[in-house]
Amino acid sequence: MPDTTRDALTFDDDKGAWRSTAFAVLLAVAVFGWMMSGFIAPSGAEGETAARQEIAPVSVAVRRSQAEAVTQYFQAEGQALPDRDSALRAETTGDVAEVFVEKGENVKRGAPIARIAVNRAEADLARATEDLARAREDLADVQALFERGVATADRVSQLQAALDAAESQVIAEQDAVDNAMILAPFDGRIEMLDLDPGEFVSAGAEIGRIVDNTPLTVSIQVPQQSLNTIKDGQPANVAFITGEVREGVVSFVGTSAAAETRTFLTEIEVPNDEGDIPAGISAEISIPTGEVVAHFLSPSIVSLDTDGRLGVKTVDADNIVVFYPIDVVSAQIDGVWVTGLPETVNIVTVGQGFVSEGEVVSPQAEEPQS
Repeated sequence: MPDTTRDALTFDDDKGAWRSTAFAVLLAVAVFGWMMSGFIAPSGAEGETAARQEIAPVSVAVRRSQAEAVTQYFQAEGQALPDRDSALRAETTGDVAEVFVEKGENVKRGAPIARIAVNRAEADLARATEDLARAREDLADVQALFERGVATADRVSQLQAALDAAESQVIAEQDAVDNAMILAPFDGRIEMLDLDPGEFVSAGAEIGRIVDNTPLTVSIQVPQQSLNTIKDGQPANVAFITGEVREGVVSFVGTSAAAETRTFLTEIEVPNDEGDIPAGISAEISIPTGEVVAHFLSPSIVSLDTDGRLGVKTVDADNIVVFYPIDVVSAQIDGVWVTGLPETVNIVTVGQGFVSEGEVVSPQAEEPQS
């Protein structure tokens, strides 16, 4: 008969079972910690705010600027004109007998330019002189007869009129002889001379041109908004296109605007004693019109605000960025003079593109350029 008695079951310990238990405990602790983190740590938005508050202000370079008195100028382009420019004309009809000067020659007032042959004029003068003598004799004879009662008063009047006409004719013929000499009307330079000996000319014909460049007159056009800043007697700096620079004086300011441009003709007289500056060339004119207190800035630090206004960013005593609109009063190669800023101000020179008005910054003094 088989043995039905069963042995009791026994289990040996699993050496790896404790690892599973430890992992489960650690996982439970991690989940509990994550759930409790909402009570211990701040929310996401509050964390970001705190992070931002911990960020240091933007560093910018600033330069302390002091306003200075600056002379303002009215500037324009003009053209040099001669003081006098006149045509030379023949005053009598005839053949050219002599030409005394050449084109380009400087002459004095009254100097002979050319002489017209006066053979015909002299013959006419001789004939007129004979007629005058005859008229005087006839009048004397008639007056003697009138005194004896033979001639009438009307006859005396007729011969007196004839005598007056003969005298006028003599004067005219004498002028024709005298005008045979063409003379320079003023000191100047013969700019053009179209005349040759033997050439026939008529009275009134233009035979040349004389120009006086001492002094020169530079004409400019002044816009109506600048008219009240230009006065007679103001000094003016004139830079000619040839490189010559001269000091001039405003000699004329127009009072009637050109209908097409609404500008006023203004003239500047420029000394030119040697006549070395030619007429007709271009010139740049600069006329001082007053002084204004302004700051000198580099164009690189000028910017626009949200409204499109031109200005610069500055830093006040509380290290806050302040934007000031500006007006440019003068421009130079290396910078501009502007108004609109306080007399003394700290101007942002580096980093102005990274800060906005009202922002707190960390200003650092600009390093001097070597």
